[in-house]
Amino acid sequence: MTMVEFAEENADPDVLPLNEAAILLKGAPWRRMVTIGDSVAEGVRDPAPGYRNLSWVDRVGEALAAQAPGFTSLNLARRDLVAARVRETQLAPALAFRPDLAFVVAGGNDLLGRSFDPEAVRNELAAMVSAFRDAGADVVTIGLFDITRAGIIAERHRETMSSRTRTLGRVTGEVSAAYGGCHVVNPHDIPAASDPRIYSADRLHLNARGHAIAAASTLRALASRLNAPT
Repeated sequence: MTMVEFAEENADPDVLPLNEAAILLKGAPWRRMVTIGDSVAEGVRDPAPGYRNLSWVDRVGEALAAQAPGFTSLNLARRDLVAARVRETQLAPALAFRPDLAFVVAGGNDLLGRSFDPEAVRNELAAMVSAFRDAGADVVTIGLFDITRAGIIAERHRETMSSRTRTLGRVTGEVSAAYGGCHVVNPHDIPAASDPRIYSADRLHLNARGHAIAAASTLRALASRLNAPT
């Protein structure tokens, strides 16, 4: 692969190059990263010309591995799971991995249902985040891009979906705030979220460019965590 093949990625101001990410994360203590969740965490995506076909999780792991000898990661996420199923099927094996950094990404499928119970999602997120914190891991929870801003969702669904997306972001943030050491990545206000070119053809998931942008947000959040007062 050559630099020319990824010309768009290399010139994209919303993407964080690997060398810059490694500098931001210099001194990061994390050596065992685990990810649990739904399709967002699994990395479902379409390719995007000019961008490496990597998920945001792949890119975060790549940046940490570049400056952390012995780094290893495990992604247990699977598409189509509501928050309760993420907890039921993924939390135990994730804890068995003995992570020092855990990504918890859940609730997206709950908000897509006929009804959405944010308090039920809150309880599931709290159970997962607290378990990782009790095990000594730092935890990062992820909010969703507000895809309605890109104009690719049917108008009759836009208000409901936007409201639910922001509610999920608020609930996720509150759960994180309740447990010390957590840092929320809640990217629904990133300007690029309104660009329809960052989404996949299914009009739900990000494409490879969108994943690169989401990774940049996540990596900067990790850097902020490193530099936060202790």
